Amino acid sequence: MKQFLYLLLLLPAMIWSQSNFDKAEKLFKEGKYSQAEEGFLSCLKNNPNDLKAIEYLGDIAGQNKDWDKAISYYKKLKVSKPSEANYFYKYGGALGMKAKDANKFRALGMIDEVKTSFEKAIALNPKHIDSRWALIELYIQLPGIVGGSESKAIKYSNELLRLSPVDGYLSRGHIEEYFKRYKNAEVQYKKAIQVGGSKTSYQKLASLYKNKMREPEKAKTILETYSSKQQD
Repeated sequence: MKQFLYLLLLLPAMIWSQSNFDKAEKLFKEGKYSQAEEGFLSCLKNNPNDLKAIEYLGDIAGQNKDWDKAISYYKKLKVSKPSEANYFYKYGGALGMKAKDANKFRALGMIDEVKTSFEKAIALNPKHIDSRWALIELYIQLPGIVGGSESKAIKYSNELLRLSPVDGYLSRGHIEEYFKRYKNAEVQYKKAIQVGGSKTSYQKLASLYKNKMREPEKAKTILETYSSKQQD
């Protein structure tokens, strides 16, 4: 009986907290990040362990490019729930963005933790696509002397190919484009179109034609092809 009465006393606070969260979430989805942040901070006052509110606050900090704050929120998440792959992915991403903005010497000290965060996300969720994309980007952009490796980037691209053919072909196209092998990139983007036909696939090929291969007419044709398929 006492337990029942205790739950009745808690119920109004629980309902208010959920209502407050829903309002903040709606504001976030509308892109009203400052107002959403206030709402989620209010949620934390009532429930400091509200992981979803903490995640949203990290996402808002990321939107504002406040990487230190984003790292702090995501670190809380991965410590609180070390079995959640996405928390490690987001932590690694925020840390990577901070490293990108930092001086070279300081950035070098962060690279290993960025890598291990993405690798941990994959270990926790072997089908984690975004972490593989992040590692591909990391390995192609880092100089070889500090751990950059095209072969490792291709390894993760091949893993993507097995998990999601569209992501596999798009990621391999991205690698080829980064190293200025534009004909090879063209082949990969065309394969992505064949297997998925996504808007992104058409846009990547059109961008390659227009900005790298200097063939604006081909770019225009590709985008027109996509538009016509949407109207069928």
